[in-house]
Amino acid sequence: MKNIPFLPFVIGIVICMIPFISTYSQQTLSAKEIVKKSDDNMRGKTSLADITIQIIRPTWSREMNLKTWSKGDDYSMILVTSPAKEKGTVFLKRIKEVWNWVPSIERTIKLPPSMMSQSWMGTDFTNDDLVKEASSVVDYDHTLLGQETVANTECYKIEMIPKPSAAIVWEKVIVWIATKDFLQLKAEFYDEDGELVNVMVSSEIKELGGRKITSKIEMFPVDKEGNSTVILYNAIIFDQPIDDNFFTTRNMKQLK
Repeated sequence: MKNIPFLPFVIGIVICMIPFISTYSQQTLSAKEIVKKSDDNMRGKTSLADITIQIIRPTWSREMNLKTWSKGDDYSMILVTSPAKEKGTVFLKRIKEVWNWVPSIERTIKLPPSMMSQSWMGTDFTNDDLVKEASSVVDYDHTLLGQETVANTECYKIEMIPKPSAAIVWEKVIVWIATKDFLQLKAEFYDEDGELVNVMVSSEIKELGGRKITSKIEMFPVDKEGNSTVILYNAIIFDQPIDDNFFTTRNMKQLK
């Protein structure tokens, strides 16, 4: 019975140490591990998503709807479901090859690496941004620059430099990833002259597909005032089995 007063004291010390232990465990993560956690959260092992893209210009705007499928870093498929003019257009990434099915001319076109830096269907995203030929984990070297607050959220600030072997248009990318749930909230894209080209902001955190994600992603070109492109996740399913054979050029023509 004499030891009972000591027990609350010990419990108090343990409780006080929990935030420190949690912070320490996160601080021991490498920059690459942080980026991988963020990437895995948005991708899952597989994903099937319904997406709306809004292209906004000073004098006009237009909207597209898409279905997307992905499996790890190696496979992804994008089907344009509207508007009617682009309906049926498909983009396929299989390992390191990217293909485009154009129903109006009934042709499947293999996209060379040089086209990855070009605009994806008139948006402010590049082909690589949407089709993701490059891997944010594998094709970059990562450096933790510290921590900063973005949208009232404490974030890791990480510099990503493309590896010499990677065919990536950007000289560097800086990302801000939330320390608590590893959601990427901001990214800056720099050209070979070190000039800032695009700023990407992610927001509207929601639970979709059983996990917390940023459901709104906006891309702003810094030298084109009034221009932006918005990606809205309407629905998403994670970790549903998808066979590798789904991601074939033959299947591109059959998607609906």
